[in-house]
This record gives sequence, structure tokens and C-alpha cells, in this order.
Amino acid sequence: MNRVNFSARFCRKCLQSSLSIEDMIRFAEMIHPDYNFYKRNRFSKGQLLISQDVASRIVLDMLQDGYYIDFVELLVQIDSKGYMGRKYALRGLDDVIDDIINAGYSYDKTTSQFVENQKERISRNWGRLLEGDERQMAVMRMDIVGNSILVKENKKDLIDKAYANLRKVVTKAVVSRMGRLWTWEGDGALGAFMLGSYGRVAIFAGMEILNEIIVYNKIYNPLNTEIKLRIAAHSGQIAYSNSEMEMVKADTIRKVINLESKAAVPNSLVISESLALTQDQALLDIFSGTKTAGSEKYRIYQVSQKNE
Repeated sequence: MNRVNFSARFCRKCLQSSLSIEDMIRFAEMIHPDYNFYKRNRFSKGQLLISQDVASRIVLDMLQDGYYIDFVELLVQIDSKGYMGRKYALRGLDDVIDDIINAGYSYDKTTSQFVENQKERISRNWGRLLEGDERQMAVMRMDIVGNSILVKENKKDLIDKAYANLRKVVTKAVVSRMGRLWTWEGDGALGAFMLGSYGRVAIFAGMEILNEIIVYNKIYNPLNTEIKLRIAAHSGQIAYSNSEMEMVKADTIRKVINLESKAAVPNSLVISESLALTQDQALLDIFSGTKTAGSEKYRIYQVSQKNE
């Protein structure tokens, strides 16, 4: 994975000039799961600490473990909104933000997160995850119905053209929502979403793909039959890996694959009940009520290829 280089000195200066040692440690431990400053740096809690040293070590730990951007996002929120009723003025925070932007990111005020500048770079890990990092995400699995029959009954150049166009549709639906297309196989794809309202945007991406393929079938499809899709979305904890083989072992990904194969029907989007429960009622109203496939509960959204 290509690691992005940030300047530690800006964040270090911001911390040591604006926060107490206790606050520095508190905020670092808030953003980094299982992080223990004292244990990590072999200090005892009664030991005399120097502010500059603590700031340097925290920034280094955040950089090494892949939580630096998350940490800065927290600092931005604390600077603008305070914490536990207390206001903070983080001196030099603008320099920290500019450093991240100069490294190829932009700050999305809607989600209060730094995102890769997608005009410059679209990386598999959003430019912020390291191997083994665990994050809450949503995943979307798409499968082409009857792929083997389509391939058998159509010329290769037409299949290649149709599938290339489908990939453009899927990529646009995923990437425009700050998602990442993790896998693309001959008959399916896996998209991942981590930023903002990741569950909601995964659902919208699936809906867009279904509706775009209807238009494609009516106007542009070069094949002798319609392309039909099955899509499923689910959310859960995922440990990031650069290896596709390792990623598909994750429980969250295995569940979305299972939902797509067992619950989805042609031209439908299935969402797990756990994902559904985090959405507002207006969105759920376009889905069916809760259904069951084996031990899995889900809801389904279907579109029609027929002209009304």
C-alpha cells in the first residue's frame, strides 16, 4: 500500500501549544481502538511527562497505526464544537489541515471527514487504512444473472462491450459516493463504503445501478437479451487487507455474498435487516417488509424491466 506522507511537526506543535497532556492522551485514546498511551510508550501513570514529548509520540503512533487522519478529524470537531461542554482553541490547526490537503485530500464539510481528492487518486484503502485496520463499513455485492448463458449466446466482442459499460455504471455509482470497488470478476463485483453515512450510500449505489441498467437495456444493450442483476448490501466490522483473498474471508463480506445468492432475485436489491434498522423510514418504505432466507433476515427492493 502506498502510504501518504504527512508532516508530523504541524500536528505536534498544535497539540503541545493547545492541549494539556491529559487531553492529548484522552483524545488519542478516543479515536484509536485499544490504544493505551502509557503502555504503548512504556510510561507509568505517575511518571513526569513533557508536553512536547507526549505530542511527538502521539502523532507518531497515529501515523504508524493509520489513525492520523481520524485523529485530525476529531481535533477539527473539538476545535469547532468543543468537548464535554468545554471550548478548545487549537492553535496551528489550519496548518495541520493544509498539510493533509496538500497531500491529496479535501475536507468534506457535510461528513466532517477528509477524503481523497478523487481527481488525483482513488486508492483501494481511501488513502488511510493500513493492513489489519478494523473499521465499520457497508459492502455491496453485485452479480450478473445467467452470466454463463449470456457468454455462450453472444459474441465475445459484444459481451466485452456490454460488460465494460456495466463496469462504468457500477464504478460511477460506487466511487461518486466515496466508495471503493474492491473486486470485479467476470460476473460480479464487490463495493465498499466507509465514509459518511456509509450504509445509506451503499443502498443508494445499489438502487442507482439497478435503475441505470434498465435504461441501458432499453437503449444501448448490444446483446440479444437483457442484462439482469442481483445486488445485496450489508454493514459490519471489517479488517482491511490489500489481499482480495483475505477480504472475502471477513464475516461481513461472506454475509453479503450469501444474501445476494440466497435472497436476491433478478433486478433486485436486498439489504440485511441489521442495515435496514439503521435507516430512516422514508427509505425503508420503498423496500418490502422483513423476509427470511434460512437464518438471515432481509428486505428487498425490486425494479421492472417492462414498459409500463
